[in-house]
Amino acid sequence: MASEVMKVKLVKELSNSEIDLLTVASGHTYTILNLSICETGGADETFDLYIRDDAGADDYEIYSDQALAANATFEHTTRIVLEAADVLSAQTAGTANVDVVISYLDQTL
Repeated sequence: MASEVMKVKLVKELSNSEIDLLTVASGHTYTILNLSICETGGADETFDLYIRDDAGADDYEIYSDQALAANATFEHTTRIVLEAADVLSAQTAGTANVDVVISYLDQTL
């Protein structure tokens, strides 16, 4: 039986190492509706946001070296569709205080 469920994923403090924000479960499709990235430490930062297709080594950049001002919030409001085993990942250029909120639709067939 197919289902559609609205969900939220919260990630505290990105870093300068790759962080997997969201991994799509087998048999599911996730549609990201909104992604909010907030700098909370009072320092300018940059970040990368990308998809690792089928959890592989290849990164498909959505944002590369995107500027994020001190105490500012960046919002991505266009849809991103991820299929089973895809991974949404991110990292900052340096040690950072950056939080992420992802609103998405989890669909199964």
